Amino acid sequence: MFEEGQLYSPVTVGADGSVEVHLGADHPGLNDPAYLARRGEIAAAALAWEPGTPVPLIGYTAEENEVWRIAAAELAPKHQRHAHSEYLRGKAALGLPVDRVPQLAMVTEHLFPLTGWSYAAAPGLVPLREFYGALGERVFHSTQYLRHPSQPLYTPEPDVIHEVIGHANQLASPRFARLTEAAGAATRRLETDAAVKAVADVFWFSMEFGVIWEEGILKAYGAGILSSFGEMDAYSHMEIRPLDLHQMATIPYDITTYQSVLFAAENLDHLEDVVGGFFDTVDDVSAHRLLGEHAHA
Repeated sequence: MFEEGQLYSPVTVGADGSVEVHLGADHPGLNDPAYLARRGEIAAAALAWEPGTPVPLIGYTAEENEVWRIAAAELAPKHQRHAHSEYLRGKAALGLPVDRVPQLAMVTEHLFPLTGWSYAAAPGLVPLREFYGALGERVFHSTQYLRHPSQPLYTPEPDVIHEVIGHANQLASPRFARLTEAAGAATRRLETDAAVKAVADVFWFSMEFGVIWEEGILKAYGAGILSSFGEMDAYSHMEIRPLDLHQMATIPYDITTYQSVLFAAENLDHLEDVVGGFFDTVDDVSAHRLLGEHAHA
């Protein structure tokens, strides 16, 4: 089952107003008090933020900027080898810094003139309908914390490296941005949770973990692949299936490991026709028909 909450560490607020982030047992920062405190501080800034006001500025430390620098430097050559040209064009147009963590306000400043998208601050989990509904308004809810410095090329949860290097570079492409907006707009007209989940699962196998053929070579465009140092080496060895909306909406998958099944578009036009067409036209009736026996209210 796709549950947005599985991806993020839970955040709680104590009776005294203190904010605590509850890391998973496999998180490299679990036993690091300084990292835990820092995660709580960054989550608290997002919780205190009100839409319509400036996104919180985070005073990133030299250590945090170094994590970003290492990740950006190591991902860049892999992007050149593995990323679809449309993603690379978006990344070049966005032109975010590689030596320091960009503030979300800077991401918006660079992104909005390109495709009309802006970034909002999130402490972690954003409820599924709220997250996708915002996509329909060209707003991306993003975390601001970084992965643990002991493992700059690994994170068990989405961090600002995934949200920006993965998604913002993708959203700088007008074609990928339109697909993402269409997914969000779809959820706003759907009534049943099953239908919303179908859209989220198709999104997972496309905008998060999608691959596409380009001049006979399998390239990645999904933000989940393109923000993962290891997954870029692994994706082409997975089971590659043609685009199939029923399978994309119904097959089980494990979010904690590399995706073993990926769906490849023949080209960008094919992706827009199949996945974009689904996002543009899906309603509750057609979603439940697609899900078949998997559908539930």
